[in-house]
Amino acid sequence: MERGLFGLVSDIEILSGGILKLHVAEAQVNNISVRFLDRKTGEPTTGKTKPETILRQLTTKKGQVYSMLQGKRDVEMVLAMGIMEDVSIIPQPAGDTGKVDLVMNVVERKSGGFSAGGGISSGITSGPLSGLIGSFAYSHRNVFGRNQKLNISLERGQIDSIFRINYTDPWIEGDDKRTSRTIMVQNSTTPGSLVHGNQPDDSSLTIGRVTAGMEFSRPIRPRWRGTAGIVFQHAGARDEKGNPVIKDFYSSPLTASGNPYDDTFLAKLETVYTTGSGDLGSSLFVFNMEQGLPILPEWLFFNRVSTRARKGIEIGPARFLVSLAGGHVVGNFSPHEAFAIGGTNSVRGYEEGAVGSGRSYVVGSGEISFPLLGPVDGAIFADYGSDLGSGPTVPGDPAGARLKPGSGYGYGLGIRVDSPLGPLRLEYAFNDRQAGRFHFGVGHRN
Repeated sequence: MERGLFGLVSDIEILSGGILKLHVAEAQVNNISVRFLDRKTGEPTTGKTKPETILRQLTTKKGQVYSMLQGKRDVEMVLAMGIMEDVSIIPQPAGDTGKVDLVMNVVERKSGGFSAGGGISSGITSGPLSGLIGSFAYSHRNVFGRNQKLNISLERGQIDSIFRINYTDPWIEGDDKRTSRTIMVQNSTTPGSLVHGNQPDDSSLTIGRVTAGMEFSRPIRPRWRGTAGIVFQHAGARDEKGNPVIKDFYSSPLTASGNPYDDTFLAKLETVYTTGSGDLGSSLFVFNMEQGLPILPEWLFFNRVSTRARKGIEIGPARFLVSLAGGHVVGNFSPHEAFAIGGTNSVRGYEEGAVGSGRSYVVGSGEISFPLLGPVDGAIFADYGSDLGSGPTVPGDPAGARLKPGSGYGYGLGIRVDSPLGPLRLEYAFNDRQAGRFHFGVGHRN
């Protein structure tokens, strides 16, 4: 029972010399089947999901001794597909063979529907509705009954606009490594203020991007996951009237090619290591590399690497969190793609991108959080960031033209509220120039 094995002591013999002989019957798995139950009545019904799509999630196989612990993990794996409302495994005797037939009862969730919501953009730093975004989406969790996901979403804000189509197959048929495939098409407009903001004539720039790509991802080993993909991007800057522009107010170039738009074909690699469930008490390490491939002469050729790490430590009721991030770019890249430093998810106490923007960067943060009342936690934090002197190497030196310091630190206090939307963060921070600033965020810091 401690091992979770499904069996029993079927007989006991008393032998001479005070010896007991125990007859143990282990229940081997004879067959595994799936039974769909109606959400309202609980009666058997016809399901939309292919049974083989469910069965391949199971680690329990025919011929094995049935383990209830293994069965519990199989139930969790099927629930993790995101298309089931309830899952249970019922063992039944397989005649007089001493084996068991496993019946997996499943109740399917609604496979698709529309949703609406809201969020906050970190790229807008002023205005009465600063950074508010509304969203509308349609999603289908079980396309063709194979657990494939289709998401079509539109996000719209004061300046931000993102239209995205994602199609994901979480486990490619015929693959034994649990490889997933995602096909993505996206059209976005985002503020250009992170790198090219603060123009003296109060004009603003936006960055328009049309992106399409495909990614493959799979577990490499326990707690490690790898992703590889290719992405094409067509991107450029626009003025307030939507017209393409190639230089900002300071005559700094807005594209690397000198054309209204830069075209980039990227090969991407990413490795992620995680422990725990991804909360603040867990560890995280991410390494990302992108290589621009000049398949056509005017396409950009560069290499960009970035990494970030986070470690959480429990100290009694308090949690200590330390994080570090950095990156570097070599080659010919779009100026608006420079690493921007400063803001809610970078160096708090500064506006978004106000510390600097460069080919290289490093940002470190330390934070202690502690419970206050119910779902509310308090926090004390300090951040530091630097472009490592690389600001002038960005084409046109947009950071230097705006007199950004290139490095800076911030410190302050905040509260965290655990909500159905995720952690809500309200913080007040001072920077090294003794200027104070409120920051509001949803979710954990990137």
